[in-house]
Amino acid sequence: MKSMVKSARMLIGGELVESESGEFVSSIDPATEEVIGKFPAGTARDVEKAVEAAEGSWEAWNGIGVAGRAEALRRFGELIMERADELLEVEVRDTGNTITPMRGDVKTGVGGINYYAGLGYELKGETVPSTPNNLHLTLREPYGTVGRIIPFNHPILFATGHTAGALMAGNSVVVKPPETASLSALLLAEIAQQALPPGVFNIVTGLGPQVGAALAVHPQVKRIAFIGSARTGMAIQRMAAEVAVKNITLELGGKNPMIVFPDVNVSDIVTAAIQGMNFTWQGQSCGSTSRLLLHESIYNEVVSQLAERIDAMRVGNPMDEASEMGAINSQGQYEKVLRYIETAKAEGAKLLAGGERPKGPEFKRGFWLRPTLFGDVKPGMCIAQEEIFGPVLSVMKWSDFDEALRIANDVEYGLTASIWTNNIDDALAMARRVRAGFVWVNSVGPHYRGLNYGGYKNSGVGRDEGIQEMLSYTEQKSISIALRN
Repeated sequence: MKSMVKSARMLIGGELVESESGEFVSSIDPATEEVIGKFPAGTARDVEKAVEAAEGSWEAWNGIGVAGRAEALRRFGELIMERADELLEVEVRDTGNTITPMRGDVKTGVGGINYYAGLGYELKGETVPSTPNNLHLTLREPYGTVGRIIPFNHPILFATGHTAGALMAGNSVVVKPPETASLSALLLAEIAQQALPPGVFNIVTGLGPQVGAALAVHPQVKRIAFIGSARTGMAIQRMAAEVAVKNITLELGGKNPMIVFPDVNVSDIVTAAIQGMNFTWQGQSCGSTSRLLLHESIYNEVVSQLAERIDAMRVGNPMDEASEMGAINSQGQYEKVLRYIETAKAEGAKLLAGGERPKGPEFKRGFWLRPTLFGDVKPGMCIAQEEIFGPVLSVMKWSDFDEALRIANDVEYGLTASIWTNNIDDALAMARRVRAGFVWVNSVGPHYRGLNYGGYKNSGVGRDEGIQEMLSYTEQKSISIALRN
């Protein structure tokens, strides 16, 4: 298959360029293992050039004011939507995610752009009545150059909607796309070149140890945002701390509980458990509710129906609208998931569905795995404690409120939680006491525009998707004016 991307070039200083290295990285279709494109193997020198371009552009970008930035961002969103079908195809083939849910990613990303474009006038300070005869006030000012390191599960969504807050705040941005799914970023580079002033939006592709690390340690990049694994987030914190004081926000892994009380409809829980696990993108979501905590009185009935439903899910070509699950993003991720499945078996968990490659000639190549369900999972098992980032759902049993809460909180993560009950007292008590940054009650999965998203514990620090995200890309300046009269 020929490359779907017209030009394998990055965006630095408003120019589409190849890497200083002159080398490229092949992009592999997870469903076929075929090479479908290539992207530049960026270097630390490329990052340096991108930061130089950003440093040279942000003051003018900030200087055009709220209205000017909002107009430019809305134009950016319009141009993205004009190429939405092209971006969708590239994204599906590059990530392995199924086309039906991914169809919303481009629209959601542009929705984020427009949301922040409309929030610009909230970049305001305040007056403080410290003394009666003087004027004390605060201003919000951009950091200047900020970095965004993007994960592989939703590249175009995070590169658009999750950079808009930084841009609206008056910063210039350097984006590092995921090394296993960078092709959509190359199309985005062409679009940004048309919509935004040179240097305001830069894209440097390549491997993490070269590009990501160089961005994390660059002394002029004081503000960094990262979405990915907890271990990588910790590494970024360590590296950054060696060179400068930085503001780092991290949206990291999750081992999220779906806590089900006995007073709910079983069929609703079966449907919600599948939805919350995000099987449509192979469970590769930090927000997936990968731990299903069932009250003992409904455990057998739910597990029986759930195993049947999961066994019947259609795994297939990600470009096929009928496919309910695609291929795992990369060989490395695929092998990691298989190791967890074998560990779960060895520790005594009961395999109830999936756990193997689908049958058929179309699955001989590619990173394929049937959606997987384990029962009889104990809280101390690896699959109950560690983020797998794959299509593996673990089911556990509880008998009373305190036991459910203890199991829910007994992990290093605290990103999301889902609570199912018709008892408002139980719902609110659990929502208040579960250690998670985002809690659904009687629903699971959706994000809502303007509602902050982020985690407790090792699931991260900082919040995205609301006004707090935009404000986090500013520094506060205090000014005191001595009045003479």
